Amino acid sequence: MRYLLSAIFILGASSAMSFVFSNIDGGNIDTKKWEGQPFLIVNTASKCGFTKQYKGLQKLFDTYRDDGFMVLAVPSNDFKQELKSNEAVKDFCELDLGLNIPMTEITSVKGNGAHPFFKWVEKEKSFIPKWNFNKILISATGEIVETYGSFVNPNGRRMKKDIEEQLVKK
Repeated sequence: MRYLLSAIFILGASSAMSFVFSNIDGGNIDTKKWEGQPFLIVNTASKCGFTKQYKGLQKLFDTYRDDGFMVLAVPSNDFKQELKSNEAVKDFCELDLGLNIPMTEITSVKGNGAHPFFKWVEKEKSFIPKWNFNKILISATGEIVETYGSFVNPNGRRMKKDIEEQLVKK
């Protein structure tokens, strides 16, 4: 039921600007609000070896947000490495890591229960997160620009180049 709003869009979704996520703070995050600006969606987990990438995601957000770039963290327990509650995730990310990037509630990213955005990405690009900290770069027009695995550094040359190219195009 929590994905009901987005489920309506999956059948006819033609862009990433068609999805709604539940915000970890309550309310919703509607990707339609980001129309005209590129963004990165990342499935995350608090107890993963890649959790250090959270700081890199925050750095990307801090570096490019004034240019209109967004980062959305999507905590997921699909790989059994997330804390038990949204409150615990929020406290860990804000208090322990000092993060202020937008974040969803704990959300499934693969399988039958996957959020409709991730089902759309699978349909469009045959991409399913294989582990935590997989990244999906979306253009200002809502197209999937690139997908990245866990080992791709959020502040590495490749990702920064791809983001900067999207900022020039927007």
